Amino acid sequence: MIKNKQFAVLGLGRFGQSIARTLVDNNCDVLCVDKSIEAVNEMSKYASNVTRADVADVHAMAALGLNNFDVVIIAIGENMEAGIMATLIAKDMGVQTVITKAKNEIQKSILQKVGADKVVLPEKDMGIRIATNLITTNIIDFIALSEQFTIAEVEPRKEWIGVSLKKSNIRAEHRLNIVAIKRNDDIIVSPKAEEIIDKDDILVIIGAINDIQKVK
Repeated sequence: MIKNKQFAVLGLGRFGQSIARTLVDNNCDVLCVDKSIEAVNEMSKYASNVTRADVADVHAMAALGLNNFDVVIIAIGENMEAGIMATLIAKDMGVQTVITKAKNEIQKSILQKVGADKVVLPEKDMGIRIATNLITTNIIDFIALSEQFTIAEVEPRKEWIGVSLKKSNIRAEHRLNIVAIKRNDDIIVSPKAEEIIDKDDILVIIGAINDIQKVK
């Protein structure tokens, strides 16, 4: 069961926070880490196990005890060196599954070579459609963190159209976080709370598969 797994999210930008908050909303055991005190303070509003550390520092990583976690998600793709170091350290510590965010194909190739089990390119992968038999045909499996937890694309519900992400209250009511919006040929990554949902938008959401099925 996913709730018995131990997760660590390293990097608490919008992408990392979306993942961490959804895991917390689903009562998962999550360690949240960032070297920014502002990011740590923000995440502390939603999670109890939040700490400040430089994930590119081997001693700091060792102190976190990452070898005790089943899945480590490294969401610091903007800093290539830090992402590579964190991936190397995590795998060297014996973490079973390391999922790392990359900014481009060059980073992806390097991260794969240093041991990342899965590399995510949000700006690209959000446009990739992989059919899945776990959920309905117009929900597209994007990242399967487990058999129960995924990132998917969905069409907006009628009551969400024409209102902002904040007013739609999707996270509070459905335990889902929107990490991007596909609008025509554009992709809005980490949309702001004031973004208005259009009827033709495709929402890229992260959450438990059961919760995604419910909103559909």
